[in-house]
Amino acid sequence: MTNEIGFIGAGAMGNPMVRRLLSHDYKMTLHDNRPEVLAEFVELGATAVDSPAEVASRVDTVLVSLPTPGVVKDVALGADGLAQGAKIKTLIDLSTTGPTVAREVAAELRKKGITLIDAPVSGGVSGAEKGSLAVMVSGPKDLCDALTPMLQVIGKNVFYIGPEPGQGQMMKLANNLLSGAALAASAEALVMGAKFGLDPRVMMDVINVSSGRNTATMDKIPNHVLTRTFQQGFRVELLAKDIRLCLEQADALGVPMWVGHSVRQLWNFTEQQGGGQEDITEIVKHLEGWAGVTVKKSE
Repeated sequence: MTNEIGFIGAGAMGNPMVRRLLSHDYKMTLHDNRPEVLAEFVELGATAVDSPAEVASRVDTVLVSLPTPGVVKDVALGADGLAQGAKIKTLIDLSTTGPTVAREVAAELRKKGITLIDAPVSGGVSGAEKGSLAVMVSGPKDLCDALTPMLQVIGKNVFYIGPEPGQGQMMKLANNLLSGAALAASAEALVMGAKFGLDPRVMMDVINVSSGRNTATMDKIPNHVLTRTFQQGFRVELLAKDIRLCLEQADALGVPMWVGHSVRQLWNFTEQQGGGQEDITEIVKHLEGWAGVTVKKSE
């Protein structure tokens, strides 16, 4: 595969991925809505252009990392979108859009001779910085295999999920439902223990060698809640979106999600209270408000 690629969306996740690809000698044509971001990467060797269509007219392989399904559709299919480009053959979508949008975009791109590779990622900003993301790839097997070395620059765990657009998205939604459930339940347990007078740090020590251990107790709570920094790097509105997309798919499939609907309600409440821009670890603040206690390490 060529080392000349395009990238659109150098935000919280895209920024470190672009940096890693540039550091591994990929020649980058980049578009982002923020001129200061483009200027930053031009200094690192990227070529900045004014639109997705221009990216797609310069290279045949384009990666996108974008926040919502609507933005992905606009970038891919809009009046100045990738589908209007003269050279693009492959679009790799690293975003979380859900299976429905992935299938819609893939069908429209196919009319233009463009193949969508559905490749959402998990691991957060720290994983993007370290190149340790999990990448969940779906699309034609031979093309996915050919793209794997490039994807391994951003993710040490590249999984082939299946041949159809949307299969990678479904895998990502299942993962994020579990991640959101773990953080919500762990935050509730932590606040309850603090209200009773337990030391939150001791609680985490016990849970992390016991059956309640999960990603929230091992990473998010010790590093971002107990320190009161709340900088895990993923916004509440994005996790709430992912859980909503997951539940919509479950409803369409006729799969009951008793726990899932409760998790969705709590994250919707958190989004309403904080406006959606908060870090996901700040969910604990709203639970603290209900309980009348602040979770912090003992002095």
